[in-house]
Amino acid sequence: MIHDVGRDLVYWGATGLGAWQGERRLHVSGLTEPRHALVGTGFPFKSLPVLRRYLDQFAAVMGVSSGIRRAGSAALDLADVAAGRFDAFWELTLAPWDVAAGVLLIREAGGVVTTLEGEDDVLRHGSVVAGNPSLHRWLLELLRTA
Repeated sequence: MIHDVGRDLVYWGATGLGAWQGERRLHVSGLTEPRHALVGTGFPFKSLPVLRRYLDQFAAVMGVSSGIRRAGSAALDLADVAAGRFDAFWELTLAPWDVAAGVLLIREAGGVVTTLEGEDDVLRHGSVVAGNPSLHRWLLELLRTA
């Protein structure tokens, strides 16, 4: 469960039961064209050694997408991917408690979440790349080559 206190929205889900915002079932975006994609991200403010890599990735994504947004909470960003408001998301340094609920929501809403290395186990300290299947593949490849 994720509670967006500012907007009084509650997101919830369970394996095999889907992802929901209140009574509304969530589905990831169906967008397949990266140039139209709205991508969420988070800045590596606690890991300055990875800042150069992040800035290169940021420039690569900005140059080929519709835009990048930073809302401030990885949990809410992941809920936005599950709800189709963001088409994709990435961040380089997150903790398990930042992503656990959002990962479940995205996967139950038809999306894909992996590490930057493409591993399914994201419930550890590290990177997260998420989106619908098509844009997840695109973003993962773009970030790896940036």
